[in-house]
Amino acid sequence: MKKLLLLIVTLFALVTTAHAGVNINTATQAELETLQGVGPGKAKAIINYRTKNGPFKSVDDLEKVEGIGPGIIKQVRKDIVVSGATTVNKQDKPAAKPEEKSSKKEDKPVVKQEKKPAPK
Repeated sequence: MKKLLLLIVTLFALVTTAHAGVNINTATQAELETLQGVGPGKAKAIINYRTKNGPFKSVDDLEKVEGIGPGIIKQVRKDIVVSGATTVNKQDKPAAKPEEKSSKKEDKPVVKQEKKPAPK
């Protein structure tokens, strides 16, 4: 019975750590972009910051990166770590919203055509 309980606890521990998230100290740009609210620009800023200043010591240190504020930290806190391996589920980040088309008609250049005389 004790072995069964130990097995269950071990499996639970493995399952809960399997979705640890993105390690902001080692993640690639593509891995950082899987985070909600982080696009190419912010991902590059994170990489540039850690290259210049060294590894992040805590998740809150991410606020030191230009363009990352408390709102983004709140969105990604559950998905980021500062140690361990990066585990990225490609479906973690919802697909980008399609661009809304303007109701205004686009101005198209007017091309004047010469009138040809009708054949006689």
